[in-house]
Amino acid sequence: MLVEILPSGEIQFIYKDELRGLMTVGKSCVSRASDVEPNAEGEWTADLTRVGGPVLGPYKLREDALAAEVDWLETHSFGRSYNAVGPQENTNVQCTVDGRS
Repeated sequence: MLVEILPSGEIQFIYKDELRGLMTVGKSCVSRASDVEPNAEGEWTADLTRVGGPVLGPYKLREDALAAEVDWLETHSFGRSYNAVGPQENTNVQCTVDGRS
């Protein structure tokens, strides 16, 4: 599990319920980094194009696609080091202030 604190003070992590407390410190935003979906053959892919990454897979098991997704995001600083231009604009963002929507 990777939690990054950027020079700006921004805290960035892959959402897990046990880290929810971090979202109560100031303004927080939740955004989707990827899509893990089945393909026509019933196998799973992790599409990281939202953050400028690749489509990983296919994998026979969904949990393998989810693990590959997390590994890629953590290895590539949540997409920042992979895409020098920056992540694609994400319209699926939910922001809160001090834990309130």
